[in-house]
Amino acid sequence: MIGGNTPDPDKPMRSGFTTGACATAVAKGATQLLLTGMIPAQAVVSLPAGFDHSFELIEQELTDGVATCATIKDAGDDPDATHRAKIIAHVSWRDEPGMELDGGIGVGRVTKPGLPVPVGEAAINPVPRRMITEAVTQVLAEHGTARGVRVVISVPDGEEMAKKTLNSRLGILGGISILGTRGVVVPFSTSAYRASVVQAISVAQASGCEHIVLTTGGSSEKYAMKMMPDLPEEAFIQMGDFVGFAIKHGKRLGMKHITLVGMPGKFAKVAQGVMMVHSKSAPVDFGFLASVARETGAGDELAQAIEEANTATQVADMMTEAGYLPYFEKLCTYACQHCLEHAGGGVTVEVVLVTMKGMELGRAKISELEDSNWSKES
Repeated sequence: MIGGNTPDPDKPMRSGFTTGACATAVAKGATQLLLTGMIPAQAVVSLPAGFDHSFELIEQELTDGVATCATIKDAGDDPDATHRAKIIAHVSWRDEPGMELDGGIGVGRVTKPGLPVPVGEAAINPVPRRMITEAVTQVLAEHGTARGVRVVISVPDGEEMAKKTLNSRLGILGGISILGTRGVVVPFSTSAYRASVVQAISVAQASGCEHIVLTTGGSSEKYAMKMMPDLPEEAFIQMGDFVGFAIKHGKRLGMKHITLVGMPGKFAKVAQGVMMVHSKSAPVDFGFLASVARETGAGDELAQAIEEANTATQVADMMTEAGYLPYFEKLCTYACQHCLEHAGGGVTVEVVLVTMKGMELGRAKISELEDSNWSKES
């Protein structure tokens, strides 16, 4: 997700709480209000992360048999689009025993298969559903009532917040998702991003895609969509820095053809065999780039300049100005080979290298290692 807070780099990163944890707190508080008529100031929630947390409740109200409680989500220092979202629960009696859960204003509804929530239901993920059910059921049991309740979770600004997420592409329309597996938001969590990648591939699979396009971000995705206009929107997935992870899960979920579209800064690393391309994961090997340049006809003077370069983008500019365009195809070929090896074969891998402005520099596509003796050391 994008948006949210800008943390102070000199302070420790502060964790926050998920929309699922907040929804559980307000559902519990509103149920207590419905049963007792007493205004709860807080609601204590047992989080899957292994500890209890007390959430402050606001806007508590009991009117015409409907109890309402709200809380403000605190995402900590995570750049979360739902930071400071108001999460509201409306709880009312129902004729049947047990609990009925639904989403109201600002909570999206699932319209495509492949997600952990069935089509047609509110986008409240399985763990938050379980948390809400357990908390509300506990309150009902504590007060010895056999009556059932209806719980509706709303997020007044959810539809606007959802525009900063990929929900619409995943087929979640009308608002945000109520998420969280641990109840806690860890700033810049890699596990959360990986989970979003797997979810996006699952939606592509459920939509009938056998060809997905992995990109490192929004700009490369925009260029990829222009290159491949015949592919459905679900086929385009922002993998971030998790190249190897995305490829493996693409193969696991039945993709036959995986295309990667990106820029020299990150894909030079993939050509080296680096499958996690964050700036801190591994440096660009300029000696390797110089050797690839020599393979494609560059002289010693240019190769030496490449070895002394500061960035892979600078090297790309040097090779473009010198007219050595086969260099980019060779880089793409090496990247394909490493990706295919990482996946263990069994899938067609294509790599397209583009400039910051979207101009194609080179591409390659292979289904099996072209040379059985090829290895990362070659």
